[in-house]
Amino acid sequence: MALTQRRGRRIMMSDAELDAFLAERRTCRVATVGPDGRPHVGPLWFAWHEGSLWLYSLTRSRRWADLRRDPRLAVVVDDGEEYGELRGVELSGTAVFVGEAPRTGEPHPELDAPERAFAAKNFGLDAMPYDGRHAWLRLTPDSVVSWDFRKLPG
Repeated sequence: MALTQRRGRRIMMSDAELDAFLAERRTCRVATVGPDGRPHVGPLWFAWHEGSLWLYSLTRSRRWADLRRDPRLAVVVDDGEEYGELRGVELSGTAVFVGEAPRTGEPHPELDAPERAFAAKNFGLDAMPYDGRHAWLRLTPDSVVSWDFRKLPG
């Protein structure tokens, strides 16, 4: 999954490291483009499944409205406090709306695995607790840039 980076190749995550990192992290920051061209950034929980980031977003949010108008987005997932332990991933591409909006649980085979992963990671449940306010966005990134400062010498 990791795409070649111009700088920082020695600190980029391998595909296995990237998958493990995204599987364990819970919160990402999602950037969208507003109607005036300005970025809007907000936190969101996610699931990582088979090379795609699955975002469960409020359908009455600025994020949702922005993506309906312009589906381009960038997402950052990061971790670390001290400089030498910083690591993260920036993913960018086009959002795809998946399933009904808002999500009520109608059968949708493409959502089976991401919903199980999301429910287990974020709620400790076997199935999604639908609330009639959220729906799914899928980001299969066009660009992936990662860093793991723990790989720096010294």
